[in-house]
Amino acid sequence: MDHPSATTEQPTNEAPSAPQPAEAPPSFVKLAMRNMVRKGGKSLFHFSLTVMGLLGLLVGLAYLTR
Repeated sequence: MDHPSATTEQPTNEAPSAPQPAEAPPSFVKLAMRNMVRKGGKSLFHFSLTVMGLLGLLVGLAYLTR
C-alpha cells in the first residue's frame, strides 16, 4: 500500500536547506548605492552640500584656533 503523500515527503535525514546568499536581504551599503544610482541628481546635490558644509566647518575651526 503506497500512499500518495509518501512521494511528496522529503527524506528525514537531510537538514533543512540553508538560505542562499542571494536570498539574504541586501546590506545597507548596497541599498544606499542603489538609491544613489536611482536618484543621481538629488544624491549628488546632497553630497556636494555635505562636502561644502564640512569644508566650511574645518576652515571655520582653523580660523578660530589660529
